[in-house]
Amino acid sequence: MSIRKFAAVLGRFLWLVFIVQATAGFFVDLPYNYWLGWLPAVAAIGLRLLPGRKARQQIVSDPPEPVEVEAPVTGRWSALNSPADKVPSHGTHSLGQTYAIDITAEGDESGKDARPGFSWLWPVARRNRAYPAFGAPLLAVADATVVHAEDGQRDHLSRTSLLGLLYFFFVEAAVRGAGPVRRVVGNHVVLDLGDGTHAMYAHVRRGSLAVRVGDRVRVGQAIGQCGNSGNTTEPHVHFQLMDGPDIDTARGVPFRWRGVGVPANREVFTVAPEGAPAASKSLTR
Repeated sequence: MSIRKFAAVLGRFLWLVFIVQATAGFFVDLPYNYWLGWLPAVAAIGLRLLPGRKARQQIVSDPPEPVEVEAPVTGRWSALNSPADKVPSHGTHSLGQTYAIDITAEGDESGKDARPGFSWLWPVARRNRAYPAFGAPLLAVADATVVHAEDGQRDHLSRTSLLGLLYFFFVEAAVRGAGPVRRVVGNHVVLDLGDGTHAMYAHVRRGSLAVRVGDRVRVGQAIGQCGNSGNTTEPHVHFQLMDGPDIDTARGVPFRWRGVGVPANREVFTVAPEGAPAASKSLTR
């Protein structure tokens, strides 16, 4: 096991210890000073900051050239947490997320099948079928080999209300972050594109993968469906390129989608199906 892999596993274990003892403290008197209970959390944060610090600084100051691939979806989508706006796009270099992007389907321009907005009070949660992204085909961005594929985790309800977000940030995200990485990315598939570049699709729909490890896929081939598994608030596609197949130790690689580029946050873009006119993007924000 590499040092980076060990640090990642140990960090999650320390977070789990912190959560368990913090929960236990509500019910019993712990046999040590209250402030000592924060040591596992402090140690976990330190482990995240130390490994690869020099490499992370180099990524930001001197990023490699983007790898151009096809878009992983077709239809009308909008971008969230985009590397076009900030790097690292998700606020962390961990799990190969430096240049990751989240995208969600918006329905057609007429407003039909529009994506539900945020609700302050009601409904507290929505079923996944309410979102046009749920069940949308995920496409291979290049000719590739499948090196990881799993789709056994459930798709949960949305977390797009005030109560839902409070539960997500203060309970669910903390618990998932302390567990194995698969609990964060949910169902996911990793493709080896060659030349040391790997593509990872996260939050895949349960039971939707049409590929397994060792399969060769062609660019544009449907490999699964967009879902709402793992650490998510609503159905969406999390896509990233990495320099290795292990999410725990891989570093992010910048990308460009052919005909689209890198959509900025809240930018709406449309990708035409194969054989239709070229992909395009709108500057709607």
